[in-house]
Amino acid sequence: MADALSIIPAAVLRNLADKLYEKRKNAALEIEGIVKQLAASGDHDRITSVINLLTTEFTYSPQANHRKGGLIGLAAATVGLTMEAAQHLEQIVPPVLNSFSDQDSRVRYYACEALYNIAKVVRGDFIVFFNQIFDALCKLSADSDANVQSAAHLLDRLVKDIVTESDQFSIEEFIPLLRERMNVLNPYVRQFLVGWITVLDSVPDIDMLGFLPDFLDGLFNMLSDSSHEIRQQADSALSEFLQEIKNSPSVDYGRMAEILVQRAGSPDEFTRLTAITWINEFVKLGGDQLVPYYADILGAILPCISDKEEKIRVVARETNEELRAIRADPAEGFDVGAILSIARRQLSNEWEATRIEALHWIGTLLARYRAEVLSVLDDIFDTLLKALSDPSDEVVLLVLDVHACIARDAPQFRQLVVFLVHKFRIDHSLLEKRGALIIRRLCVLLDAERVYLELSTILEGEADLDFASIMVQALNLILLTSSELAELRALLKQSMVNPAGKDLFVSLYSSWCHSPTATISLCLLTQAYQHASSVIQSLVEEDINVKFLVQLDKLIRLLETPIFSYLRLQLLEPGRYIWLLKALYGLLMLLPQQSAAFKILQTRLRTVPPYSFSGEQFKRTSSANSYSQVHISGGSHSTEDGDNNQDTGIVPNGINFMVRLQQFEHMQHQHRMHTKSQLQARHSTSSTISQQEVQRPEEQQRPPPVQDLSRLERLMTATFIS
Repeated sequence: MADALSIIPAAVLRNLADKLYEKRKNAALEIEGIVKQLAASGDHDRITSVINLLTTEFTYSPQANHRKGGLIGLAAATVGLTMEAAQHLEQIVPPVLNSFSDQDSRVRYYACEALYNIAKVVRGDFIVFFNQIFDALCKLSADSDANVQSAAHLLDRLVKDIVTESDQFSIEEFIPLLRERMNVLNPYVRQFLVGWITVLDSVPDIDMLGFLPDFLDGLFNMLSDSSHEIRQQADSALSEFLQEIKNSPSVDYGRMAEILVQRAGSPDEFTRLTAITWINEFVKLGGDQLVPYYADILGAILPCISDKEEKIRVVARETNEELRAIRADPAEGFDVGAILSIARRQLSNEWEATRIEALHWIGTLLARYRAEVLSVLDDIFDTLLKALSDPSDEVVLLVLDVHACIARDAPQFRQLVVFLVHKFRIDHSLLEKRGALIIRRLCVLLDAERVYLELSTILEGEADLDFASIMVQALNLILLTSSELAELRALLKQSMVNPAGKDLFVSLYSSWCHSPTATISLCLLTQAYQHASSVIQSLVEEDINVKFLVQLDKLIRLLETPIFSYLRLQLLEPGRYIWLLKALYGLLMLLPQQSAAFKILQTRLRTVPPYSFSGEQFKRTSSANSYSQVHISGGSHSTEDGDNNQDTGIVPNGINFMVRLQQFEHMQHQHRMHTKSQLQARHSTSSTISQQEVQRPEEQQRPPPVQDLSRLERLMTATFIS
């Protein structure tokens, strides 16, 4: 220190700490000359003493003017050293960097100026301090003083020039610092960072693309900045990187895919669009690298298909199709279960378009990886069943397509129908609103006969008799009215002559017994008119209730539809179809005379041509056990009511109608007993309530529930029609 004092005159040191800039500047010029002379003589020890004096006595001084003088003095010493400055940088640069955090804005300003002058002298040798300088500049870019910011920008431009021309810059050492700073929210810092990323990426010898995953998320974060300029700069940088990715033979798609998946769910519209655009390119370019990330990518794409922004929807749909077109091998890491899990989760998405695409994915996986899907079927089956209650008809139809694909195998078919019946049992509104749609679609996809036989088998042993009756009525209406079941109706019409039709009739009859009107409808459809008459005759007083009359009303109206045109034409030959007449008159006698159905059927029967019945024919029709024979004529069959086998009750095709009638009566007896037990239970409950009301006379007594005929009729009508 004493040596340095002897080198620099006291007057120079006084001026270096003066409050006037001009005096400090002149003092710095004196120091520059002194150092230049020492450098020329090679006296680096004394140069070191001078630098130490400037550092300890000035730059670290508590006096602001001393600190300013010390900074300008260090810059002057560096200029004096010229080519030999590099060996003294370890002494010169740290105190200048320390001054960047000085409380006095003027000191910070002079620190920028000093480092600028130092950098101009040493150029590439300056790189060794790059990380510290970058960190300091990052903070100064957001300085509260505008002059300091301006000075920092000048220094920043110089440092960028030095870095781009230097071969000593280490990107590996710089990236951790950049990654750490990328989450800063200050707009000035963000501009500073994007500027550096752009500059470094422009240097051919610096591989910024290889380190893109380290700062990609930070760039995407800037896309939602409130400043338009920052958003624009970040977007420009990202666009440049995406172009480089397209042209690069080697890219780490995996790490970046994870970032993009997260950003695709951003609340910011521009960020979502950019992320989904990147994902679209990745799917096209990534190939096998993306196989482990397919599930995550799909999870990002599906919600975007329903995005409120059309551009995002378009790109998402395109990406979805690209992804689905790729045929990956589970043996190579393609996780079918993970994809299914994503699709299952999206079935509860609030938007219809996303739910539809999720179902398309399940269908695609079933078609390509059936064994793998069936192995995890339990994880998605319940969700698929719940999707049958979806408010969208298109979604429901797709769900049924998936179910039908699953149910190609017998065990899955049985499981589907059992679960479907269970779903209808616990959710009557589903049966009412979607029952017809579901059953008809399954009949198209899985063969109507197979579906109806399985449903009949399940319903035959159904413990919930009320549900069984409603379900059978719904199935019966679908059978009688749906165009999809035309072949099934044709087969049933052949029941008296065709073994397959006979087996179908017998199978359906077992469950149709749950409903008298359904049973009668089945008999009329199969032209088992004598048995229809027997069923009508077997009905007892308890069977003729509001529900029955409502269903009977619907049946009478159905008889006027084209499906029963053959039956109406048979009325032209009353002598030949005596049992048909008797069955129809039996229905007429059950209907209230003032009802619309009574008038419809009565009008129809009045159009029957007059016919004189012989005593023998009346004798035949009076027998409850005589059943019609079937005659074949002209390739079609007709029921000859006049030719009977009164003893056996068996028609030539082997249907034992006496056993069927006993089966019907037994099932109806069970329903009557069930109804009685329900009434008793309600009566018991009402009695308990009445006793409680007696014990609490102060409470207003409520009238007992009254059966509302119109309400029941509306309910049953809705159930039957659905």
